[in-house]
Amino acid sequence: MVAAVIVAAGKGIRMQDPLRKQYLQVGGLPILTHTLTVFATCDLVGHIYLVIPQDDIDYCRENILDRIKLVDHVSLVAGGSRRQESVYRGLQHIDPGCSIVIIHDGVRPIVQHDQIAACINGARKFGSCILGIPAYDTLKQVDKSGNIVNTIARDAIWLAQTPQAFRFDLIKMAHDQARLDGYQGTDDASLVERLGAAVKILRGSRSNIKITNKEDLKIARALLEKGAK
Repeated sequence: MVAAVIVAAGKGIRMQDPLRKQYLQVGGLPILTHTLTVFATCDLVGHIYLVIPQDDIDYCRENILDRIKLVDHVSLVAGGSRRQESVYRGLQHIDPGCSIVIIHDGVRPIVQHDQIAACINGARKFGSCILGIPAYDTLKQVDKSGNIVNTIARDAIWLAQTPQAFRFDLIKMAHDQARLDGYQGTDDASLVERLGAAVKILRGSRSNIKITNKEDLKIARALLEKGAK
């Protein structure tokens, strides 16, 4: 069985909008609705665990799930104060018999079925598999004053994306160990890396953007209108 954890428990402060960014409309639907629909219509994905702020559970049930008839496919989970805690809470709800868990940011609505499938199949083969794209700009290391101290070779640098898929026992162990150590990672793959396990990275797409600010929102609207791939 493959379970999906969709993380949408963020406050969206950088968007500077009274409505949380995951509920803002893109192409006539909330961002989160687009994301959920892609996963709910992927044949490889079983149950979906949608992690949202505690205060938003009724809102999501009425304004997100009921409108696209996803109630039978999605369980709502109250998230934590940080993304890592929210993912952990989602994992806690998954049946121990689950084989693969795929984790995705709720505000990456332009993910494609083939990208989800590639991550799942990669996790089955390698244990862990994420999407990413090679760095395409020159990378500069700067000091606290904003002065450049080094130019970083970008040949082996990739920008991590989601979805990220893992064997359930492996990602659960990684989160348990991080909690025990008081470690906060920047993504789920980094927690698995701490265990010494290999993580496979596959080429994603520059259109698989994470909507963080108003500029991202404009890009996402344009991509959805033209049918991004």
